[in-house]
Amino acid sequence: MISLNEVKIGIIGLGYVGLPLAVEFGNKFPTIGFDLNEGRVKKLRDGSDTTLEVSDSELQASKELTFTFRPEDIKQCNVYIVAVPTPIDAAKRPNLHPLESASKTAGKLLDPGDIVIFESTVYPGATEEVCVPILEKESGLQYNTDFFCGYSPERINPGDKEHRLPSIVKVTSGSTEEIAEFVDNLYKTIITAGTFSASSIKVAEAAKVIENTQRDVNIALINELALIFEKLNISTIEVLEAAGTKWNFLPFRPGLVGGHCIGVDPYYLTHKAQEVGYHPKMILAGRRLNDNMGHYIASTVIKKMVKKGIDAAKAKILILGLTFKENCPDLRNTRVTDIIAEFKEYGVSVEVYDPWVDPEEAKNEYQIDLVSNLEKRKYSGIVIAVAHQQFTEMTINDLRDLCIEKSVIYDVKNLFPRDQVDGCL
Repeated sequence: MISLNEVKIGIIGLGYVGLPLAVEFGNKFPTIGFDLNEGRVKKLRDGSDTTLEVSDSELQASKELTFTFRPEDIKQCNVYIVAVPTPIDAAKRPNLHPLESASKTAGKLLDPGDIVIFESTVYPGATEEVCVPILEKESGLQYNTDFFCGYSPERINPGDKEHRLPSIVKVTSGSTEEIAEFVDNLYKTIITAGTFSASSIKVAEAAKVIENTQRDVNIALINELALIFEKLNISTIEVLEAAGTKWNFLPFRPGLVGGHCIGVDPYYLTHKAQEVGYHPKMILAGRRLNDNMGHYIASTVIKKMVKKGIDAAKAKILILGLTFKENCPDLRNTRVTDIIAEFKEYGVSVEVYDPWVDPEEAKNEYQIDLVSNLEKRKYSGIVIAVAHQQFTEMTINDLRDLCIEKSVIYDVKNLFPRDQVDGCL
């Protein structure tokens, strides 16, 4: 059994989850961050994090942290933490290829006594049903005899500078009681908010996947209310503010539901539920409703343009924001692309402006050419899709100055009073 003073940590995956982990553990233990993206590793070695989750000073202060894109460089480690993405495919089924690949990498490196801890969001049972067999096959070692596993689901909130890794309670678990205690004690060295030791890996997996499923269902309810209130000509935000005066009313808001968690995790749970013979009703209904919001927004804007006598076929619309949330460069599973795709179905010309996004990444991920600046008197419509600081600082006159005489401004994020725009959720 490894003691804490013997720990050497290898972090597999240096994205929004893996890098903050590597930095915090690098303050306490010899830590090597591994990522297949050579360019990413080189930038981190130079002291720069393009995700903006970790500052240059934090990178430099993590004295025992190094980076590599060569898997053999982390062979010396005895605790491996897997923090790779778990997306869905085009059919909205779990895409476990990154997790399986990371498990193969870890399996090839394992020595007797080593521990592999998974942070990637999965369905209950995935760690021991999918990852462990790969670890056994690649290492030739036996689970819970020669090597061990833990699961501690990530709770990173991209772009949130208040709720950072150390200040968020961490759920932990292990494949044996002894390993569970070790994993819990390991995370306690970096988590100031404390830890919660789950009774099993499967319980910890389930806890993570329902966190975002619960939020998804709640947002779906608010989105449906927004659709109803639009037909009743009532301000959704005013209704929510009024209802929010009751102490136990939950403060959710309508909008697009994307990102690496809320728009993805429910499909992991429903996949497993269907596999064991249960067809989820509420969860999938919420998913369908949230996934349809981009279509609703675009079609509503088109209708408002037609009512104003604007020829949609000749119109040019500006989308403000492409990321899945405000004030961060994260493009993962952004649902702004649904609005863009729907406009293009109508034959409308679309331009996208987002000062937080790397234009090259937008082009590579979504084939979107971002505009670098905004030209006055050019657009027949504007959709405020993301509440970046740069957009919250704009006035309604700033937006009107970007538009031709007949135009529509649709405020997805409710940044402006309802009577100043042509539509909002």
